[in-house]
Amino acid sequence: MLLKNTNCLKVAILNRIKSLSVKQLFLLVKTFFFKPLYFFPTHRATLQTVQICYRLFKKQHHKNNVTNAFRHALWNVLVAKRCYNMNQSVEKSVLWAKKITDLHEQLAPNSCLEMQMDLHNNKIGRVIFVEHKLYQENQEIIISVLKEKIKTAGLISKPSEIENFNNEFVYLEEL
Repeated sequence: MLLKNTNCLKVAILNRIKSLSVKQLFLLVKTFFFKPLYFFPTHRATLQTVQICYRLFKKQHHKNNVTNAFRHALWNVLVAKRCYNMNQSVEKSVLWAKKITDLHEQLAPNSCLEMQMDLHNNKIGRVIFVEHKLYQENQEIIISVLKEKIKTAGLISKPSEIENFNNEFVYLEEL
């Protein structure tokens, strides 16, 4: 199903939340309880990430390929950027992006290898956010920086291979 508009995206997110166990829902609520002002920037960054990825890659970004790596990195950049616009702190913004995207991986039903890949690509997004000062840049510059990063991504088949790609995206399957 191609999610084209914001309402469809919101419904998909709500359905994902509804599928959480009580323990998982508690973790999510607890996370935002201590940072309630970060809820809306995080939510908007999430919607924006999915919209951009559908526009650029259609459904491909839901597979374990380089477009998925792009999506994870973009999500981290946009969460950090939107929080930076609020708090003017790169460090706090990056810590929040890590916290919320790590939590997502904890709550998402993925294999160990998929989770390690996603966590790695999330980290690369946060590093790019800081190194390229993407908190000062517009959406098109962010997209072009991440598209360049796709070109050097590495194909992996086991978690131990991730360490060979310290500063590069990793993926599990070809497009």
